[in-house]
Amino acid sequence: MPHRIGVFGGTFDPPHIGHLILAGEAVHQFQLDRLLWVLTPEPPHKLENAVTPLTHRLAMLENMIADNPAFELSRIEIERPGPHYTVDTVRAIAENQPGADIILLIGGDSLRDLPTWRFAPDLVTVVSKLGVMRRPDDSTDLAALEAKIPGVLGKLHFIDALLQPVSSRELRRRISSGEMYRYYVAPGVYDYIEKNRLYRDA
Repeated sequence: MPHRIGVFGGTFDPPHIGHLILAGEAVHQFQLDRLLWVLTPEPPHKLENAVTPLTHRLAMLENMIADNPAFELSRIEIERPGPHYTVDTVRAIAENQPGADIILLIGGDSLRDLPTWRFAPDLVTVVSKLGVMRRPDDSTDLAALEAKIPGVLGKLHFIDALLQPVSSRELRRRISSGEMYRYYVAPGVYDYIEKNRLYRDA
């Protein structure tokens, strides 16, 4: 069986239990040998929004995934000059792992927006599967998606999980507003956010 590598990219601002659930279910359901967490320094589609400094996001993510041997932090986008597009990252990983099956993990919102991604048809060609975790309110017109990116439905696999509506955006709002957020993140991430007083001015 080919080596199976999951690729899970994002700003992880902050990383939370929804990310962990998606990653854990992907490792189990796709029988991944390892899952690469690809931290994006400056996502091209979020340039107009303030993103927490990389050092903080890196520390939180490292802390959150440290206890799972299948999880691995990838610095591929940190060490490569931007802008960073998923298709380029996946190609670089595939070149470093010849013969491996590459499974790209995305959320339901990313699936809906996939036709707007840079070189989306090429991305679909490069990956073996697209693992998608939907939030409860997600809705994507799959027929329209296939019309825009032929072949995408053949790569599509929805990840079966207990759905968690938690999002980084909502967590930032909660923290900024002084609401309870402790149990939506890993204990080490919570401690880091509190120690460094992150997201208070979001």
